[in-house]
Amino acid sequence: MDVRILTSVGDAVNPYLDALARLRIAVFRDYPYLYDGDMAYERDYLAAYARSKRSVFVLAMDGDAVVGCSTGMPLADEVPAIQQPFVKHGLLLSDVFYFGESVLLPPYRGQGIGQRFFKLREAHARRLPGFRWTAFCAVEREEHDPRRPQGYRPKDEFWRKHGYQRQDDMFCTLDWKEVGADTATAHRLRFWTRPLDA
Repeated sequence: MDVRILTSVGDAVNPYLDALARLRIAVFRDYPYLYDGDMAYERDYLAAYARSKRSVFVLAMDGDAVVGCSTGMPLADEVPAIQQPFVKHGLLLSDVFYFGESVLLPPYRGQGIGQRFFKLREAHARRLPGFRWTAFCAVEREEHDPRRPQGYRPKDEFWRKHGYQRQDDMFCTLDWKEVGADTATAHRLRFWTRPLDA
C-alpha cells in the first residue's frame, strides 16, 4: 500500500479534523477501549489539540483518505486529569511532551507505520525547547476480560522496544461510554514515559 506520512503542527490540521474524528471512533470501538464515540465529543477533543500551537499530528494518508493518525502536545496544554499524576510526583509539566494516541486502520498495521508515528512525534518534541520527557497513557484491562479477542496481544513489548518504561505508580482515570452501555464509566489508564534524549 502506498501510504504517505504527513506531519501537521497546530491548527494546520483543521481541514482533517472530521476525518480524524471518524477514524478515532472506528479504531477505539475495538478492544481494549470499546469506546462508543460520538462526533461532537471528538471534534471538541481534537480541536483542543489543534489550538495548541506546539501540538503535532502525524497523519497516514492513502490517497486522500486518512487511515491513521498520531498526536502529541505539551503536557501543560492537556486536561488536569492527564496532568495530575505528574504533579503528584513532583515533575514539571513544562518538561513533558505528551502523546495523545496512535490510531491506524487494521489493513495498514504491521508495516512500520506505528514506529514512524513514535519517531516523528519524538522528533517534533526535540525541535521544541525545554522538553525532557515524552509520555503517554493506555487503558488497562483484566488479563481474563471475557471481551478480550482471541489472539489479542498487548502493545507493552512494542512500547518497551521504543524505550518507554511502564510506570507502576502513575495512573489517571478517564470516563467514556463503552459499546452497549447506557452511560459513561470510569477507566484506569497507566502511564509510560521515556527520557527524550535517550
